[in-house]
Amino acid sequence: MEEINLKEFFNYYKKYILIIFIVAVILVIGTSIYNIKFKTPLYTTKTSVVLVKNDTKNSSVVNDNESIDVNSINLNQKLVSTYRKIIKSRLVLEQVVSNLNLNYTFREIDSEVSVNAVNDTEILEISVSDEDPKVAASIANSIVSVFAKEVAEMYNINNVSILDKAQIPTSPSNNTLLRDVVLAVFVAVAGCSAIIFIVYYFDDTLRDTENIESEIEMPIIAKVFRDDSGIDLIVDKKPKAYASENIRTLRTNLQFSSVDEELQTLLVTSTLPNEGKSFISSNLAVSFAQAGKKVLLIDCDLRKGRQHKIFKVSSKKGLSTLLLGDVKKFADYVNPTKIEGLYVMSRGVFPPNPSELLSSKKNETLLNELKKHFDIIILDGAPCSGLSDSLILSSLVDKVLLVSSVNYTPKTELKNTKKALENVGANVAGCVANNIKIKRDSYGSGYYYTHYGYGYGYGEKN
Repeated sequence: MEEINLKEFFNYYKKYILIIFIVAVILVIGTSIYNIKFKTPLYTTKTSVVLVKNDTKNSSVVNDNESIDVNSINLNQKLVSTYRKIIKSRLVLEQVVSNLNLNYTFREIDSEVSVNAVNDTEILEISVSDEDPKVAASIANSIVSVFAKEVAEMYNINNVSILDKAQIPTSPSNNTLLRDVVLAVFVAVAGCSAIIFIVYYFDDTLRDTENIESEIEMPIIAKVFRDDSGIDLIVDKKPKAYASENIRTLRTNLQFSSVDEELQTLLVTSTLPNEGKSFISSNLAVSFAQAGKKVLLIDCDLRKGRQHKIFKVSSKKGLSTLLLGDVKKFADYVNPTKIEGLYVMSRGVFPPNPSELLSSKKNETLLNELKKHFDIIILDGAPCSGLSDSLILSSLVDKVLLVSSVNYTPKTELKNTKKALENVGANVAGCVANNIKIKRDSYGSGYYYTHYGYGYGYGEKN
């Protein structure tokens, strides 16, 4: 069984507190309405009889001078179960209906009557519940009379004596509003908590935890917080934002991870769409350019690449159209940007065979030629799930960077993507944990982060 991190589960649970509250309120309101408007009030009364020896026929009171021996007591205790059946029998109950002139069937009156034996005694308690308190008392007292008469006729003995006569109840016995409200709150909290725990336990999505690296079996190179402004090029437009700091940290970590060998080509990809790879690759390119590098960003997602929208360049002349022509004329397809040192090659028109174009000899030749003119080349690849585009490109670059989205990317899928890349000989630098929300702490100083969804990613901007 997977070990449960209680702190992580508590943070996960807190996200659903409002839902639990709403469910509890709905159940409490529903329970209250049912109890007040729809629940029929019932009145319950009780009578009790004791089984005693009495040899005088047609007498319901034991003679004070008469002795009660042990054998009689044992006999009466054995008769208790039999007498319970007699009281609930059709013979007794139909006589009660007839005597009281009630408009009840046997089944209806049977459901109103219950008989219980007091433990280790010869006492029987008869309870009757009815919508009319007077009728309930009349039924209870009538049952005792009919029952005593039938026992005398069946066994030729008079051993049934009344202990307590049924009284007319003054208040409903089924007024359980408070109990039902408490029960509704308990059911809401317990039920929702159980569902949340099950969802949490079987939830395979990536969460920003202390053991995240061991869970996905690869290093986390950087954690990128979200900026609510919705700006694509956050590093350029808001250089002091936390996301910008995260991107610069990512750039530095990549540089330090390539001390022994020069990092000139980098593929940025993801497992699924909408994990923010285009956001990461574009801002990483800006960061390298700001560090004095001559950078080329190539949109290699020939299906749904959006770098042309981010940098506002034409998508008609791009990678796909270049690979269909003469790759030596790449200069006509490289677009300068407003950021010094940064150039962009868009995806071009959507081709019918993206994988074949990327795996062609022309693409390898193009990449080797571009290395002569740029310090670093960043390839924004397609998601790996179900597509071979990035797997093809991974063998042509120095390193591969995997972008994941917290609370979105399945850990199993992420590990499978890493394994697939390594199987084709890719050098996976690590993973970027994207889409983490940052909040100021409760003391107003310092920050902490929680999970959030990004508006950036594969396809159109959300």
